[in-house]
Amino acid sequence: MQDFKSFSERIKDLKFKDFESLALELFRFQASENQIYKKYVDARQVDVSQVKQLEDIPFLPIRFFKDFEVISGDSNQYNGYYSSSGTTGMITSKHYIWSEKWYLNHAQRIFESSYGPLDQFHVLALLPAYLERKGSSLVSMAEHFINQSHSSHSGFYLYNQEELIAKMKELAGDSKKVLLLGVTFALLDLAESGREFPKMDNLIVMETGGMKGRRKEMIREEVHAILKPFFGLDFIHSEYGMTEMMSQAYSKGMGKYTLPASIRVLLRDTNDPLAMSSRRQGGINIIDLGNFHSCAFLETQDLGRIDEEGCLEVLGRFDNSEIRGCNLLVQ
Repeated sequence: MQDFKSFSERIKDLKFKDFESLALELFRFQASENQIYKKYVDARQVDVSQVKQLEDIPFLPIRFFKDFEVISGDSNQYNGYYSSSGTTGMITSKHYIWSEKWYLNHAQRIFESSYGPLDQFHVLALLPAYLERKGSSLVSMAEHFINQSHSSHSGFYLYNQEELIAKMKELAGDSKKVLLLGVTFALLDLAESGREFPKMDNLIVMETGGMKGRRKEMIREEVHAILKPFFGLDFIHSEYGMTEMMSQAYSKGMGKYTLPASIRVLLRDTNDPLAMSSRRQGGINIIDLGNFHSCAFLETQDLGRIDEEGCLEVLGRFDNSEIRGCNLLVQ
């Protein structure tokens, strides 16, 4: 298991039935080789040998990524880190990465499993707040998607709304699909700009969340109610991800995310963070096998529910948690 390359290969063609055994194997490794997680497991007085199922695994609060190097094994195996966004004065998270190439290929596999090959898209990324700082995993992923689209029309946009709309008019009716990937506040600014957007049958608008202190926080239904009529769409797509994760989940509408093979979500009791929820609703604990090099077992500050078909719906945040750049708050 200490051979990250070997594990990265095993995750490529992961089957649902193999998830639990692989997650338990990874847990035993990280409980031994990840010093921060090991201390946390010890502090929880968890006997590693008695962890037999996913529900027994202790989940590390993601705030640990703000204060510590959450890595497994030798630090010499790592090549830089991704950092989270945050408003002024916030301590940001750092997620040390073993291989950026692996991360980008992993992100591409997840996207293409839901949407098809990237070379069938023009990818336009409206990510101003992310582009204005270094170390964003979202920007790295978007840049990779742009390159893999092999389209001269693909590219990044900051605040140049007129140029973006002109490009959209040019691509309306094109044989390729158009993916507009945008941070939420920038998409709202565009929708409320008073500009006319062209009718496009080949358009997918995907919001990544995030107000960056630019606007009041809004629930998903409010955001989508503004975006849908402007873009002329019945559904707005969404991406669920964060700096502390190497995997992403996607929603094709209604805020319900289909989980990729590398992710499993367990819900915890909102009144007892150490207990699993007996209902379909609770705090979101994530197992992300893409985090084989750091910590795969994350206690987030998001609230969610699992529907009858196993899709995740993110309901908001715990009241006492910081505003995160990648998630919407419940008012």
